[in-house]
Amino acid sequence: MSSLARAIQDYSLLSDEECDQRIQAAKATLGDSCVVLGHHYQRNEVFKHADVSGDSLKLSNYAANSSAKYIVFCGVHFMAEVSDILSRPDQVTILPDLAAGCSMADMANRKNVERSWKELNSVINADEQVTPVTYINSAADLKAFCGEHEGIVCTSSNAQQVLDWCFEKREKILFFPDEHLGRNTGYRMGIPLEDMVVWDFNQPLGGSTKAQIQNAKMILWKGFCSVHQMFQAEQIDDFKKQHPETIVIAHPEANFGVCEKADFVGSTEMILKTVRDAKPNTRWLVATELNLVNRLNEEVKDQGKHVHFMSPTVAMCSTMFRTDPQHLAWVLENLVDGNVVNSIEVNQDDKLMAKKALNSMLSI
Repeated sequence: MSSLARAIQDYSLLSDEECDQRIQAAKATLGDSCVVLGHHYQRNEVFKHADVSGDSLKLSNYAANSSAKYIVFCGVHFMAEVSDILSRPDQVTILPDLAAGCSMADMANRKNVERSWKELNSVINADEQVTPVTYINSAADLKAFCGEHEGIVCTSSNAQQVLDWCFEKREKILFFPDEHLGRNTGYRMGIPLEDMVVWDFNQPLGGSTKAQIQNAKMILWKGFCSVHQMFQAEQIDDFKKQHPETIVIAHPEANFGVCEKADFVGSTEMILKTVRDAKPNTRWLVATELNLVNRLNEEVKDQGKHVHFMSPTVAMCSTMFRTDPQHLAWVLENLVDGNVVNSIEVNQDDKLMAKKALNSMLSI
């Protein structure tokens, strides 16, 4: 960062309204050289400034095909890393607040995954029998680990196709960092629950016996999304007592009990499309992040549709919430001044291997 760059402290006391004006002015000045991407879980005060909205993969793909030099990613750290991996060398990805991380991604790090891989090799021939799969909600070095071990990346929308690809190559899968996406996807593909084991890296052999590992088709890393763990099957039962006509739709990061009771299970993009395309005067109970649910309810209420958030407790992505209008105004006005702040750059070795794993996914 240039010594002449504006300091974030100068923006901390600005009102959202003043930031709105400055963001709009900066975007007008930057024109096509800059694109602002907004994830569905982003707070409304920031989301409204996005040129393009979507889930992490849709936004990263957009960035890779964009002519913009500067990609301002209003999301979390792993999303900006994917953007940097997939974008051209002349493009720069910026994360408005470097503290915007992902608690799920933090539950699996390279050191622990490599240690677990060695433990697996003490029981089975992991290098020949196991394909590592990382959910896109993970750090770049874990995507690189998958690339190095002939593995792959998946999203919540393509997880089944990815698992099909994996089982054509090898007989077992190590799936991280979210056990629920792995379990829900595998079960819907016909894999019995008894053929899945949870790997707790704090326990010897992940807390399983040698026989359990040898017999398992899926080894699920013990990890979860702090938002989606708020949803419980009992909440569906309680809501349907009041509104028995309710249609339930859940993100596959929710637990097995919730997804088993849901009428539909799918990614954020699938949830949006399903509710938007539904008949008027329908009622929906949704198990995913609060900002998305509230925006969707506002969007479709004129059609007589009612969209409800499943949990009685507020559940929003707290790390996503760190990106605020003040940080967005800060990075954009620095760009106007010719200063790049908070750029995200994945090291070249990780970028090469992570891109290999991502390209395997994109080729399916």
